Amino acid sequence: MNTIERSLIVFKPDAVQRGVVGEILARFEKVGLKIVGVKMLRPSYDHYFHHYENIGKMVSRRGQKTFDVTLAMMNEGPVIAFVLEGIEAVSLIRKMVGATEPKSAVPGTIRGDYAHMSFGHADKNEIGVPNIIHASGDPAEAELEIAHWFSETELFDYQTVHEKFTQAKK
Repeated sequence: MNTIERSLIVFKPDAVQRGVVGEILARFEKVGLKIVGVKMLRPSYDHYFHHYENIGKMVSRRGQKTFDVTLAMMNEGPVIAFVLEGIEAVSLIRKMVGATEPKSAVPGTIRGDYAHMSFGHADKNEIGVPNIIHASGDPAEAELEIAHWFSETELFDYQTVHEKFTQAKK
């Protein structure tokens, strides 16, 4: 079993506009994850529909209204998409990111440290939850998301000096 995985990370408009992308990205690098793809973009409705519904099943699971407010929030500005690689990267990143609802995310996680809104408040005000970051939910989802956001030519294979210490290769 290969424990080296890739995961998609999308810094949402609230992270980009607040100027916290670099310090959050540094947290991922410090644990030994490496950047193998990166780009800034403003995705179309169709791109987000494929991401949130065809892959994530948001409309099916949470309803059209949730999808609509999420899409409105995601269209408030550009996003920065990354592909990170490392040992069991998907579960490591999910642990570091914290609970989807910022109010429930524990201190020390990205959402616990950088966001605070509750689902109740967002629902009451009919807005999306600005929770800083998207991270793939599992390895299968990560593969689908990466293929949707990045072409093969936008992903790079290289070795960092830190891999010797973070991946214990002989």
